Amino acid sequence: MLTTAAAALVALSALAPAEQPAPFLEVVTVNGSGCPAGDADVQTDDRTFTIGYHTFLARAGSGSSPLDQRKNCQVNLRVNAPQGYTYGLARTTYEGYAHLQDGATGLSRISTYLQGTSPTATVTRTFTGPFSGDWQNRYRPDAAEIQWVPCGEKRNININAEVRVTLGSADPDRLSFVIVESSRGVVRTKRC
Repeated sequence: MLTTAAAALVALSALAPAEQPAPFLEVVTVNGSGCPAGDADVQTDDRTFTIGYHTFLARAGSGSSPLDQRKNCQVNLRVNAPQGYTYGLARTTYEGYAHLQDGATGLSRISTYLQGTSPTATVTRTFTGPFSGDWQNRYRPDAAEIQWVPCGEKRNININAEVRVTLGSADPDRLSFVIVESSRGVVRTKRC
């Protein structure tokens, strides 16, 4: 009878929800003039993240306001690294589409930094009209250039992306734009 009761207890405990470990990587916030809170689709998987944007668009011409010419989006990442390890952003890629009239210019800039520190790594890609097509901007530092969190500390990783369009000599009645469709990235760990 004791064996039957023990077996029943084991079976019931298997039905109870198991406590889930904390995710290794968590996207804490996605917010800015190009990505209002709640306006992006976020997915994470251990050390990677993917974000799909709905309204991350800079534009000029065709009735656009000066505020439309620059848009940004700040992504804040929390990393739960195992004890004795440090972490840093190994790479991130932003992808989108641009359509620039002759005389207009566009820009995509990615800036990364650790919470509470001033060093910032920046990658810039420029476009000159006429241009119409897909684009990518990549931050891919060598292992020695990764901004590593000091051992024993917890700091979030910040990625600030922006897109800009300058009308220049382009026809002000025609629209030029740079849109960000998605971003993805990978966090790397190493022993302290």
